[in-house]
Amino acid sequence: MPVTLQFTQLDLQPGDRLRLHTISWRTFEEILAELGDTRNSRITYQTDILEIEMPTPEHEVDKELISDIVKILLDELEIDCECFGSTTFKRPDTRSGLEPDQCFYIENHGQMRGKCRLDLDRDPPPDLAIEIDVTSKTRLDAYEQIGDRELWIYDRDRLTIYVLSPNDSRYTEVSQSPTFPNLAIASLVETALRNSRTIGRSPTLRQVRQQVRGILG
Repeated sequence: MPVTLQFTQLDLQPGDRLRLHTISWRTFEEILAELGDTRNSRITYQTDILEIEMPTPEHEVDKELISDIVKILLDELEIDCECFGSTTFKRPDTRSGLEPDQCFYIENHGQMRGKCRLDLDRDPPPDLAIEIDVTSKTRLDAYEQIGDRELWIYDRDRLTIYVLSPNDSRYTEVSQSPTFPNLAIASLVETALRNSRTIGRSPTLRQVRQQVRGILG
């Protein structure tokens, strides 16, 4: 007879990824409830495939630094935003769900101010999402179904920027961020991440702020 295990019994180590097939939407919801909110793992669900991933310390360091760079850019440009971190985004109609490493509401920040619960039937998806080390097609497919307008993926010391096409809801790689159209974002982020490994986080962020102020005149 089948053996039943609770997900809280699984001992996933940093860098581990668990991939499960033929998981119904109801089972996905039950697994989310069992895992709870106080966890380090990230989940992705797309058309009956569930992935649970445990980020590494390097992953978290890079995520935080890129997030801080975005906050500096928004602050220096005097652009308002709301940060929703690794909130769980779900769309039952497309059988998709994910938790980004970081996400921002920028264009739609006013609509999301003060929100404690999300419902993508009423609320817009994030304007900008950030992911570190994405190698899973399941995760990219889920992002397309959730509908984040802009997606940054940092992998192997390279930042790739994607925008969602309004015609076919697919991501297209672009050289310029529509959120920051006058800045060489990929170069700025890649240089900052390299520098941080030598001089540390705080001096790197101060350099970024000074660099942005210089560009802005």
